[in-house]
Amino acid sequence: MTKAPPPSEDLIRHLSEFDLKVGELALALREMVLEELPAASERIFRAYALVFWYSLSGKMADAFCTIVVNRAHVNLMFNRGAELQDPAGLLVGSGKIIRHLKVKRPEDLKLPHLRKFIRAAIKHSRAIAAARPKDPLTRSRVRATAKRRTVK
Repeated sequence: MTKAPPPSEDLIRHLSEFDLKVGELALALREMVLEELPAASERIFRAYALVFWYSLSGKMADAFCTIVVNRAHVNLMFNRGAELQDPAGLLVGSGKIIRHLKVKRPEDLKLPHLRKFIRAAIKHSRAIAAARPKDPLTRSRVRATAKRRTVK
């Protein structure tokens, strides 16, 4: 398995605002995701929580999973989790699309379903991308223009 790249100084700085144990959970999940897909685009931003999202295309709309760092725990969120197979009902959430798993303790990182869902989300994301119509190499876009005023 490919080793994940080390976290950036900015990421470490943001994580320093959280309890050390929560930061360690977030970094361990980050490593797990990047081991499963080293070529993933990683984006980090601060909103109501510290968020790292991962996609194949670099676009947030195409993210297959997101790590959400909260004050007391970390969520591993699957952006299209409602579309993933979950016969044991492990994924949390009742919305139309998003589901997540809570990671509260280091022992939770050893649960085999974490990697199973990460792999399933990657596979699902690839299938969606493959089904998407390919853009032509050359594009022309015409934007609407305002009517010209005639000077009298």
